[in-house]
Amino acid sequence: MHQGTVKWFDESRGYGFIAPDEGGPDVFVHATEVRKAALDLAEGDRVAFEIEKGRNGKPCAVRLQG
Repeated sequence: MHQGTVKWFDESRGYGFIAPDEGGPDVFVHATEVRKAALDLAEGDRVAFEIEKGRNGKPCAVRLQG
């Protein structure tokens, strides 16, 4: 599992980004994954997550844990 910090998340837009602790590009997170984890993300929150390829082939955060 990866660890990171929420850079921003906007429920009305339905997505946000997490900065992974290990560096590299920010990871996209979709609102459906946030709802599945029953989380309420805000800038600066610490989260654990796994990374999978999204529909567009880019990495996205899944199986979030607060």
